[in-house]
Amino acid sequence: MNRKNIVTCCLCLVAFLLRITQTAAQEQKDSVVKVPFRKVSAPLPNDSLVRTAFRTVAREDLLGGVSSVNIAALLKKSYGSRSLDNLQSFVGGYNGNIWGQAPLILVDGIPRNAADVRLVEVQSITVLKSASAVMLYGSTAAKGAILITTNRGSVKPLSINVRANTGIFVPKAYPKYLNGADYMTLYNEALTNDGIATSGAGFTQQQIDNTRAGTNPYRYPDVDFFSSDYLKNAYSKSDLTTEVSGGNEFARYYTNIGLSYNNSLIKYGEQQKNSDFGFNVRGNVDMNITKWLTASADAVAISSNNYAGRGDFWGASSTIAPTFNRFSPLIPIDRLDPSNPALQTFVKNSNHIIDGKFLLGGQSTNPTNVFSDMLAAGYIRTKSSTFLYNVGLKADLASLVQGLSFTTATSMDYASLYSEAYNLPYATYRPTWSTVNGQDVITALEKFGEDKNSTNEYVGRSTYTQTMSFRSQFDYARIFANHHSVTATVLGWWYKTQFSSDIDNQGGSDYQPVLNTNLGFQAGYNFKRKYYLDFTGALVHSAKLPPGKRNALSPSVSVGWRISNERFFKENVSFVDDLKFNASYASVNQDLDVTGYRANNVNEPVDYYLYQGYYSNTAALGGYYQWRDGVAGGRTTLSGQSENLDLTFIKRNEWRVGLDASFFKNLLTLDLNYFSQNTNGLLARGVTIYPSYFSGSGDFRPWINFNEDKRKGLDFSLNLNKHIGAVQYSLGVSGMLYNSKAMKRDEIVDQAYLARAGRPLDAYYGYLSEGFFQSQADIDAHAKQTFGVVKPGDLKYKDLNGDGLIDGRDQQDLGHTGWAASPFTYGLNLTVKYKNFTLFALGSGSGGAVGFKNSSYYWVGGSGKYSEVVLDRWTEATKLTASYPRLTTNSNNNFRNSTFWLYKTNRFDLNRVQLTYDFDQKFLKDSFVHGLSLYVQGDNLLVISNERKLMETNIGTAPQTRFFNLGARASF
Repeated sequence: MNRKNIVTCCLCLVAFLLRITQTAAQEQKDSVVKVPFRKVSAPLPNDSLVRTAFRTVAREDLLGGVSSVNIAALLKKSYGSRSLDNLQSFVGGYNGNIWGQAPLILVDGIPRNAADVRLVEVQSITVLKSASAVMLYGSTAAKGAILITTNRGSVKPLSINVRANTGIFVPKAYPKYLNGADYMTLYNEALTNDGIATSGAGFTQQQIDNTRAGTNPYRYPDVDFFSSDYLKNAYSKSDLTTEVSGGNEFARYYTNIGLSYNNSLIKYGEQQKNSDFGFNVRGNVDMNITKWLTASADAVAISSNNYAGRGDFWGASSTIAPTFNRFSPLIPIDRLDPSNPALQTFVKNSNHIIDGKFLLGGQSTNPTNVFSDMLAAGYIRTKSSTFLYNVGLKADLASLVQGLSFTTATSMDYASLYSEAYNLPYATYRPTWSTVNGQDVITALEKFGEDKNSTNEYVGRSTYTQTMSFRSQFDYARIFANHHSVTATVLGWWYKTQFSSDIDNQGGSDYQPVLNTNLGFQAGYNFKRKYYLDFTGALVHSAKLPPGKRNALSPSVSVGWRISNERFFKENVSFVDDLKFNASYASVNQDLDVTGYRANNVNEPVDYYLYQGYYSNTAALGGYYQWRDGVAGGRTTLSGQSENLDLTFIKRNEWRVGLDASFFKNLLTLDLNYFSQNTNGLLARGVTIYPSYFSGSGDFRPWINFNEDKRKGLDFSLNLNKHIGAVQYSLGVSGMLYNSKAMKRDEIVDQAYLARAGRPLDAYYGYLSEGFFQSQADIDAHAKQTFGVVKPGDLKYKDLNGDGLIDGRDQQDLGHTGWAASPFTYGLNLTVKYKNFTLFALGSGSGGAVGFKNSSYYWVGGSGKYSEVVLDRWTEATKLTASYPRLTTNSNNNFRNSTFWLYKTNRFDLNRVQLTYDFDQKFLKDSFVHGLSLYVQGDNLLVISNERKLMETNIGTAPQTRFFNLGARASF
């Protein structure tokens, strides 16, 4: 099916669902007609039910490792656009990862991108953290799962909700780089420190003085990327959402239509038109077909259009010195020598006269540049279209077996992306400047490249993703004698995602799809909601593994005890409303980590058939041998890896204990989980098992299940809810204490402190800095450093192994990087309500991890841009107070991760503050408006940290911004 047909089908289906919506709305008005179907029972409040794997569970019956957020209620006081917006502030153990690992995202039970759904479409979000909670999803969710459930219709009159927002993004900070004259001066100093004559490679004093004086910015350029010449003070974003919902006993419907638009900060060249436009429509319909059969159908169409002028402005802002590689990006036409008519010929023949005043500048080593690209090279318009469709049936089989039901559902998702590009080659010119009668005049021009015309766009990039899924399940739920509750589920689930693309831009199509196939079963029992027992298992299948090893059983068992329902507890502990202890053990077989790299140091990831051996005679692997004559020769076939028919699944073995509690008539609620998780059988190439001659000319080592990781931690969520007179307030605190360790590694080390085994998974290795070398005598008396020429003012490293050499064996663990999760992460949410006003605030933070100041802002090498940090450089005059090494154009020694560049990443972010006013119903009683709210909001407002300046400054990318928004929400 081609793209045109797919889009046509998408639009037809969306139109069909909208038609159902209109029909159902009309039937509500014609209420005299009675629909001969069973009444739909009133649903429990949203907070009473939690969506888990393939089923819905009463909140009080959860057995731990699960957290849920009511998004529909949250949106009344906190507006956001992204579906996982600030989730860390509500869910302990989540910081983008779950317990330190990347989760599977499911939207309405189907693996999808979180970006495919906006927050205003979401009813609730459930975070499945424990292995027992994700068991029914088989291998694919072995690292946790996030379930996003969208809004659905209910039995109620037609309801229309409209929400409009408009706001501005204001940059927090820009990097602070030296101006042209200061850069030239210090660059000369670096050359001198390196023993290089400045007369050839550096700048003359006249050039420096003229640049500082601003004599002629076209002859002596001093380019500031962050000036008002190129950037606006702020840029805007607006969105509009309309929701239509309602229903009767026949059909319930929910429709969401959204528009969004934003522009950008850049105001120069073609990039001043940079923008993003998005449109989406969702239709969710639930229908009663017979007394025992119900159906649902959902369709979503998403379209986005991004316009971007050519030129990597932000990348260039961190790399191009203010002297702009010693030429000006613009050449003034009015400075051309009028006595040289050949110069005017260049002007007449140029296709790019900027503002009628300038030619484009360049030189032989830089025939194009970022500003010329922005002015003349064209643009890229990227368009994406996504269609999501799912349909389901549910049969109540109580007539056969009381409590039995059957559900089946299927989905088909299509996403395409392509770019319509316009790319023009253009000419640039290098001027020859002379001083004539005291005036700067261009006496010659050297041309690079050619101006070319084109009136046609072309497709520059094309990708296509397709996901299909299918599931069927039998569910049994029944209560016997009012006290014995029994549940059971048997299911089969399958999904496949296939990615394809043009080979030039995205590396071509994936040969193997992402595939999951598993059977699942669950059996649960509770007595009086006091004692709980649950067994859940999955039979998983993987085509990545050898025949005979492709199927495995993943079991889990969970228990719970609501001690607060015991008589002895009730009679003695009155301040506890509810207290339930729970525990689980699970062993999940997964193939997510069955991945590796091809032999011979080819950095090509391989996810399939690692159990197979293979041979090759390609340039990457095959060997070349000369014949005996020493002249001719030929290629020979070599081994890439050996076969291992015992390769098997990787196991997540986990035990967890937790408690759920509420105190003082629900004044305080607490959710707590301690987990210990071992991941066994991670893949390795057998360095310590096989003799060294197995690799060299070819590689005979197989992939084996060898490595082992351990993760453990404590996550918590604590909530306080209280009234004080007319003031109602709530405070939520969530977080996690986390630690990880590499328990077993296939490694050979000659020093114990270099071993990765026994260290945190996120250990950051580097050198111990002992300050600066202050003299040549200091260098001579120290262990020899092997990172190039070392001079006074360079960093001195500690010789850890005492061998008299500083090399890679002198690194040690310097702390956690926090790449998966910092040792301590936390989130806060605060609500204060007084009469019609609601104040809401969100925050999050982390502590215990470290980072290195190793961006180009700090590690200044070659002729790269100089930031203000170099002002405190080491010199003979400042050797006692310096905080930066000596300047050099080539510092292999100084620019290495070490304690000198180390900093703590501890931080707290005030992510959002919103003030909402809800108009009184008395004010609206005589209007067609049923509800009206106005709100003002600020996002990403504040970072509290000792390194706030560093953390709020982006290098080489667009700046971080604060967002100030004005919004309104109305119901009709």
